[in-house]
Amino acid sequence: MLVNITFPVYNEEAQLASSVRSLKRFLLEHCRFDFESVIANNASTDRTLAIALEIERTDHAVRVVDLPLKGRGRALKQVWTQSKADILSYMDVDLSTDLSAFPPMIESLRSGEADLGTGSRLMKASQTTRSLKRQIISRSYNILIRAFFRTRFSDAQCGFKAITRRAADALLPWIEDTGWFFDTELMVLAEKLGYRIFDLPVTWVEDVDSRVRIISTAVADVRGLIRMKINVYRNHYPYPGGPSVRLSHVHPVSATEEG
Repeated sequence: MLVNITFPVYNEEAQLASSVRSLKRFLLEHCRFDFESVIANNASTDRTLAIALEIERTDHAVRVVDLPLKGRGRALKQVWTQSKADILSYMDVDLSTDLSAFPPMIESLRSGEADLGTGSRLMKASQTTRSLKRQIISRSYNILIRAFFRTRFSDAQCGFKAITRRAADALLPWIEDTGWFFDTELMVLAEKLGYRIFDLPVTWVEDVDSRVRIISTAVADVRGLIRMKINVYRNHYPYPGGPSVRLSHVHPVSATEEG
């Protein structure tokens, strides 16, 4: 069993090396699977690429993919499509999500109990440290997703996810977004097309040096929801084993309740 862990990065020279070391140390101590770590450089303008290449030179378990354009979705789609791993995952390079959640998320996929695992900052058992502004925006956005698509997963945008190769091969061709909305598109399609989601409460601490531009990202996310809704009305999406179907008519195989 080979697990891919991807770090999509943009101008992360300050913490890239330490985060890669922390992740590797954790994996060796706590995880019972083979792994590959991929640093996906999203057109960084600082020394991120140089640092990544030096890490790759000294650590055979780390690979660097250099992309000329920004976009988390673009990076994940390229890396996951090219990887030979059985399970594909990613996490934010700031390690905002406590790594203790990683083994149970991967085990849920290894055991066949789920097809996609995701961290949640919004469940009752989650422990989250972040500003009130970010908290309100996050909860409001997930309410909006449920209003559009009647979804049951609790947190679309947590940067801590894993997916089986089978599910990725089926879902990635249908994902259009190349930026932050990639996560939402993946989650909505996965649930509505019958893939089983493991919604996992996590301990999460906000990175005050985050590269996320909240307002512009929120606007892009709303546009993404509207685009997906239009695709629904056009009967654009398929479902496994049959012709295309309207998402609103499909019920998820499994999901957990939000707190």
